Amino acid sequence: MIDHAHDLASVREATDRLLTAVADLDNATVTEASRLPGWTRGHVLAHLSRNADALVNVLEGRPMYVSGEARDADIERDAPRPLDVQLSDLRDSAARFQETAAVPADWSRTVELRHGVTDTASRVPFRRWIEVELHHVDLGIGYELEDLPQEFVRRETDFLAARFAGHKDVPATRMSTGEGRTLTTGGGAGGGPVVVEGPAADLLGWLAGRRDGSALTVKDGTLPALPPL
Repeated sequence: MIDHAHDLASVREATDRLLTAVADLDNATVTEASRLPGWTRGHVLAHLSRNADALVNVLEGRPMYVSGEARDADIERDAPRPLDVQLSDLRDSAARFQETAAVPADWSRTVELRHGVTDTASRVPFRRWIEVELHHVDLGIGYELEDLPQEFVRRETDFLAARFAGHKDVPATRMSTGEGRTLTTGGGAGGGPVVVEGPAADLLGWLAGRRDGSALTVKDGTLPALPPL
């Protein structure tokens, strides 16, 4: 059962952590490369701000973005801004998202995201939580996958395992974490099951495209190559 109010509180906490950490940067370091290919830290921060506004659009029944090209152009436009402007925009856009999500609504309704993807409105706060937590890691400023809240790691791992379930390019894969949890994914490519074991943070990193999986132990095959998110 998705608890959107709980997830909204988690988004607020994650955003506060991010804002506190980013405040220690300066105008030079915000223009340095992030861990995402081709993006500076300014690109990551601009994306987070525009994503908050995009999810407001989703909750209010409008298209998430006018177009993919407009989304990319907005990020490129906002990426070079000074740190104080980035922080102000991130803070204000986060507040707009929280205010919109606080309005009484039918959280069971279906909403449309990018590329025709649909979901229930109640999952939108969790999707925003994903953006804030993983992109905080992407900034490369000392916040790592091991620092993520345990609840988030568990739920995002479950979410990604479900996303790749039955994928035509991913063989059947059984994943085990150091916490004793076992999950399955893939299954559309034939073969397997490949057994993958490792710490929860490394499994999440592999599923989310943040780590290459070299820290994982693989049995009965080779580590599957996952499609991009």
